[in-house]
Amino acid sequence: MSYTELLGVLLFFFATFLLAIPLGKYIARVYAGERTLLDPIFNPIERTFFKLCGIDATKQMNWKQNLLALLTINMVWFLMAMFILMNQSWLPLNPDGNPNMTADLAFNTSISFVVNCNLQHYSGESGVSYFSQIFALMFLQFVSAATGMAAAAVLFNALRERISDQLGNFYNYFVKSATRILLPLCIIVSVILLFRGTPMTMEGKDTMISMEGDTVQVSRGPAAAFVAIKHIGTNGGGFFGVNSAHPFENPDYLTNIVEMVAQTIIPFAMIFALGFYLKRRKLAWMIFGVMTLGFVLLVVPAILSEVGGNPAIAAMGVDQSQGAMEGKEVRFGAAASGYWSIITTVISTGSVNAMHDSTMPVSGLTQLLAMMVNAIYGGCGVGILNFYIYIILAVFISGLMVGRTPEFMGKKIEAREIKIAMIVALSHTFLILTGTALASFVFTNNPEIGWLNNPGFHGFSEMLYEYTSSSANNGSGFEGLGDNTPWWNISTGIVLLLSRFIPIIGPIAIAGILANKKYIPESAGTLKTDTGTFGLMVFAVIVIIAALSFFPALTLGPIAEYFSMR
Repeated sequence: MSYTELLGVLLFFFATFLLAIPLGKYIARVYAGERTLLDPIFNPIERTFFKLCGIDATKQMNWKQNLLALLTINMVWFLMAMFILMNQSWLPLNPDGNPNMTADLAFNTSISFVVNCNLQHYSGESGVSYFSQIFALMFLQFVSAATGMAAAAVLFNALRERISDQLGNFYNYFVKSATRILLPLCIIVSVILLFRGTPMTMEGKDTMISMEGDTVQVSRGPAAAFVAIKHIGTNGGGFFGVNSAHPFENPDYLTNIVEMVAQTIIPFAMIFALGFYLKRRKLAWMIFGVMTLGFVLLVVPAILSEVGGNPAIAAMGVDQSQGAMEGKEVRFGAAASGYWSIITTVISTGSVNAMHDSTMPVSGLTQLLAMMVNAIYGGCGVGILNFYIYIILAVFISGLMVGRTPEFMGKKIEAREIKIAMIVALSHTFLILTGTALASFVFTNNPEIGWLNNPGFHGFSEMLYEYTSSSANNGSGFEGLGDNTPWWNISTGIVLLLSRFIPIIGPIAIAGILANKKYIPESAGTLKTDTGTFGLMVFAVIVIIAALSFFPALTLGPIAEYFSMR
């Protein structure tokens, strides 16, 4: 790896970090209802919207009312998307004549975009019309991201030092997340993409003559706006089949930087927003430090593995000085592709600028671990919710170790909260391992169904990755898996649904219950939860839960593949 590549990787991270702090302060002001520069633009728009919908945005809700509003509106979006995708052939804006989706594929796609996962069992060029891309998929990329951010805002409210069951208004947080945070950032990113060559047109395929003299049909469409929200909202769905490896979605190295910063900026900023909102900046730095430690331990092996090349190919006398370049774009290189593969899996974006199925076994292992932990930065809003579960568990374990009643933010953590936290933590493991076990059983007894191009260790990794990606609301995949079948569409759809809403319902329920409890002022014996020591405790809990749960499955997949190559 050259020094230029290393500097590029460091630039991606520190550019995001420096931008995230002021953005976090801005987000905290938005959720606190304080004055911001965008008020003159969006206040009239929001008032009109609430008036037309008959919503009183000033009405306070308890945690149950907030969750009911969240779940109800998500059900409406799911039904709307199902209708559009199953009827897109006769709807407008379909210049290429793409057909309707089958019921099982529409079921999977609708759920996937509603839950901010964007697992795609279709190819964007031929699978959906422009009408579906805009009014179903791109719309869902905005509202699913805003849903996660609004849920985090409810959590922020619950963590304030007070006794109350009034935790803000979901609709208010939701609309402000979409208008004042997501939309302005998307405008900036989409304009940059437009100037770098990403298309933004309603015209259909164009006929081109290649340099070899062949006539080819090149897909176009309103891609710039779609690509912007797919990254800003940590959605990840590709407008084209190969996602951000496509030269229209990601034309050059500059857009590669922009898209990597775009997908990390809000998850980083939400951490600092928590500190500003609660006036507990040390707590935010502790959370960011733990997450960054986990990220570094994942990204370094991935980059080194990719730039080191493929030993099996090197043994054949093929030059590997540029790294393991199978499935990668030469305009990005092995280092930037390795970095993206971990950013996109820890953030739960799921977009790709190289094919994960072609990455080295160590990289596949770290990508899987990033999604199995599912609490390192995370998606828009939900990263904080997932990490909150680990904080609750770490506080409880620490309390047992020192013989004190566990407390967090001045509230006692008791059996009810721990039971909810354990259900949330174990459901992630249950969904991944159960789905993989069932798929392995079905394939072993029916190998003729042809799901796998590689039935060995890598084939197992492909099935494990699909359910891990679904449960982590990530959406990336090992594309050697033939996944557009009723089995995969329905089974991953169920996993997507449960894995999205259990990790939202659980943390909000815990926070709502704690908010209603008596506040206990800190004393000399209070466990400090904003220190490096407690951060290491949280990190240890994360490692233990992930290692105990997933190590046997990883041994059968990427670890076995790694040793078989040598």
